[in-house]
Amino acid sequence: MSPKYKPIKFPEDESIHDCTGEWWYWNGHLKDGDGNRYSFMNCLFRVDVKKADFPLLSRIPVKTAYFSHSLLSDLARRSFTHRISPFSLISEDSFSKPRLFINYLNPTIKNKYNNCEMEKTGESEYHVKNEDIDLQLTLVKRPILEGGKGFIELPPKATYYYSLPNLKTEGRIKIKNKWIAVTGKSWMDHQWGNLKYSKDKWDWFSIQLDNDTELICFKYDNGKTKMHFADISYANGHQEHHTKVEIIPLKQCWKSPRSQATYPLAWKIIIPEKNIDLDLTAIMKKQEMLFTTINYWEGPFKVSGSFGDKKVGGFGFMELVGYPSEYTNTSYLKDEITQAAKSFFSVTKKIIFG
Repeated sequence: MSPKYKPIKFPEDESIHDCTGEWWYWNGHLKDGDGNRYSFMNCLFRVDVKKADFPLLSRIPVKTAYFSHSLLSDLARRSFTHRISPFSLISEDSFSKPRLFINYLNPTIKNKYNNCEMEKTGESEYHVKNEDIDLQLTLVKRPILEGGKGFIELPPKATYYYSLPNLKTEGRIKIKNKWIAVTGKSWMDHQWGNLKYSKDKWDWFSIQLDNDTELICFKYDNGKTKMHFADISYANGHQEHHTKVEIIPLKQCWKSPRSQATYPLAWKIIIPEKNIDLDLTAIMKKQEMLFTTINYWEGPFKVSGSFGDKKVGGFGFMELVGYPSEYTNTSYLKDEITQAAKSFFSVTKKIIFG
């Protein structure tokens, strides 16, 4: 059943909701003092285990489960690090503050734990921390309420949805076990609703242009409902919602050797009534995320094109979900066991040989 719409309120609705599924998602583009570029994604998911019908979670004896996905890409060295935690442990005091506050950890066989945080620390300030990032973010522009009011109907479902499109970012990231100071710009999404797991397909793009304009573009298909939309946040704070949007995959693709899924990594986005014509090209190819039977591509891209009568450039993040895959639960469990064995032998070797 779709939720009855209520206007989104800040900061209350930045925290937890009574619903089937919810997630807090962050991405960003960073650089160090030498000009080397990096990108990150960090997302915490919350699901009602019985109602969400989520693979591998429906049998565990808890009402609510949390899990997290994160990635960190070193664009100069073309390296991609990602972490997928099937279970995240939430502290007892999470969600106990007037503003957003989540304190959690992702257990590992290494018996080393790093507390992770998502917290709103002031009127416009946030702190996001996991095993690989420790960032302070400041909201520069007001939130985007997708669709104009932050409520998107995807019959027979509906979801609350807002974005923080421009977050000035500074802090540090860990590359090869070394912490590096960085600055940059980030993006945040928060979405919640009575959403069951499904095999829906979507192509999602967050775009940050060098003219201080941000766009979110979305192409959704559940087999019955197809939807294209875009929300624009201009430099002066004005916002617009558009449904006449062309989101076109181009010829450049990458085929995953693990899942055999083929992902389009170059796209064209056109909003005719605003004379917007943008070309998006992935910066790195190998950015696939695999979790149970779910496969998706997540990573940064470069932007070039025209916005009105002016040329523009910029960066963004792309999420491609629902592409046919041969990756199964058996594949996932095999990979998890292999990774656990590698971690075990690595720890054992250190204990024995120092």
